[in-house]
Amino acid sequence: MPNVLIADDNREIAMLLKGYVEKEGYTVFYAQDGEDAIRQFREKDFDMVLLDVVMPKKNGFDVCREIRKSSTVPVIMVTSKSDDYEKIMGLGIGADDYIVKPCSPGEVIARMRAVLRRIYFEHSDNKTGHTIKIHNLEIDMDSFSAFISGTKVVLTKKELEILWTLAENKDKVFTRENLLNSLWGYDYYGDCRTVDSHIKRLRAKLDEYPHDKWNIKTVWGMGYKFEVSEDV
Repeated sequence: MPNVLIADDNREIAMLLKGYVEKEGYTVFYAQDGEDAIRQFREKDFDMVLLDVVMPKKNGFDVCREIRKSSTVPVIMVTSKSDDYEKIMGLGIGADDYIVKPCSPGEVIARMRAVLRRIYFEHSDNKTGHTIKIHNLEIDMDSFSAFISGTKVVLTKKELEILWTLAENKDKVFTRENLLNSLWGYDYYGDCRTVDSHIKRLRAKLDEYPHDKWNIKTVWGMGYKFEVSEDV
């Protein structure tokens, strides 16, 4: 399973977050100071690091600098300070995101997913750059455009994000809650009918063009998936 390192001198907060991260399918390792975080990072392979800024021995900025000497692993910094200077500093030394406490574990998970999606865009084997090509469908996130058989399909930003998320995970079922949390965020105050209405409009636009080798399918009682014919 993928490994995540959580470095935070507040053990209670770290253990709470650990439980949520483990539910996402990760193996979690804990460090309660900066030197321990660096030691563990050197000894193990991690897929993501969550760093508190204020820690004993070495602060989160120092740990991030040390990580960036040898690795591009995603790093999210978590701090109680909301100063713009610290945010700019954290991002400037190589952090991928910056979260201000107090924050819910759900927000941290949502930020983790967002960072991993960006990393996936860069390294996925079935894309060229930020482009997915499936039969006659092409989605280009650089130009924020979608094409069917070379013809541009006019989609809203959220419709395109839904299409991309489903297409990059073909045949995987997403619940409405999955899509709502991933694309709208945990702090969104709408409900799952928002997802249904966007899917309905997205399908109507896609159905204006022939696409018999792929489709967005409803999985009754569960959610939606991007289904591709086996002979594609």
